[in-house]
Amino acid sequence: MTDPQTQLETLRGQIDELDQQLVDLLAKRAAVTTQVGNIKSQTGMPTYVPEREAQLIASRRAQAQQQGVPPDLVEDLLRRIMRESYLTQNVQYRCATLPGTKVAVIGGRGALGKLIVSLFERSHYDVIVIDQTEWPQAKALLAGVKLCIVAVPIKQTIDIINTLDYLDDDCVLADVTSIKQAPLDAMLAVHKGPVVGLHPMFGPDAPGMVKQVVIICHGRQNEQYQWFLEQMITWGAQLTVSNASEHDADMAYIQVMRHFTSFVYGAHLHAEDPDLSSLIAHSSPIYRLELAMVGRLFAQDPNLYADIIFNNTENLALLKRFRTRFDEAIHLFETNDKAQFIEQFTQISKWFGDYAKTCLVDSKQLLLKADDDRMLRKK
Repeated sequence: MTDPQTQLETLRGQIDELDQQLVDLLAKRAAVTTQVGNIKSQTGMPTYVPEREAQLIASRRAQAQQQGVPPDLVEDLLRRIMRESYLTQNVQYRCATLPGTKVAVIGGRGALGKLIVSLFERSHYDVIVIDQTEWPQAKALLAGVKLCIVAVPIKQTIDIINTLDYLDDDCVLADVTSIKQAPLDAMLAVHKGPVVGLHPMFGPDAPGMVKQVVIICHGRQNEQYQWFLEQMITWGAQLTVSNASEHDADMAYIQVMRHFTSFVYGAHLHAEDPDLSSLIAHSSPIYRLELAMVGRLFAQDPNLYADIIFNNTENLALLKRFRTRFDEAIHLFETNDKAQFIEQFTQISKWFGDYAKTCLVDSKQLLLKADDDRMLRKK
């Protein structure tokens, strides 16, 4: 009778062989998706088609169920594979208007500006980068430009926009700052032609626009920049139309509050000075994710976050109300009022409704991934 160790080695050999076959299949799949990308780049089809992705996942989940394989496992694998596939398709794009159309990116050497420039270059536009070096010649460089994008820091945006009163009347003027009302008003005042405000809801470390949300705040002559919106859809972006004032009000919660509380949390950790490695070693996956979101903030440009938080003084009132509620919660702790804590917890849970349950399901996959990463780091 074969001893257990020999049996184990035989089975491990079979697993190795199967894993090699998986890698071979992934290589073949990548070759096919590259061809798909080539066809899309020639026809202008969007890189990301939600309906196609949903149908593919549903089919493979059903197949997994029939063959006794956990459907969630198959979906996890497919989503990771497809994310990589989008990168293989993210090489060249079809131009949504006439190839060679002149596009200018003011601030095109900045972090986000570089990404925007790259996308236009891969879409066969004539891209002009204007930064500090080129600024003295900006008026001459911008002659004949059909799209001018202002991609400079928030504190410089209005001043830059106010100088652009010489753009051709058919030039589309756009900005990509995280606030929208003030830049949009400035663009409408200085430029007679088409105007649109954009807020890309992603950082410059994104490989492209696939599955990324871009907020659109219409300004003037929407039909004149429809080609630009179609180009972003071709890049895989998910466009969401918003009113500028509503956008800024929402960003106070989405960006300002989140960044400010992360800053305060980081400041508190810095002042308390606990052993960071010990915190990580003793933490659950959810805490490591929360800590990672705080740490992520401090790995980026402080000027960007200072501009986001300090730009609108109306945000101060919101943050003060947050401080008041924090103090009220501390009072519950001071008075040992667990009953009131539970009552408030229940009320807040009702306010979140079904979304809280959705978050519970969605976060499960993030936690599993965080736990996998932790085991790899230990090795």
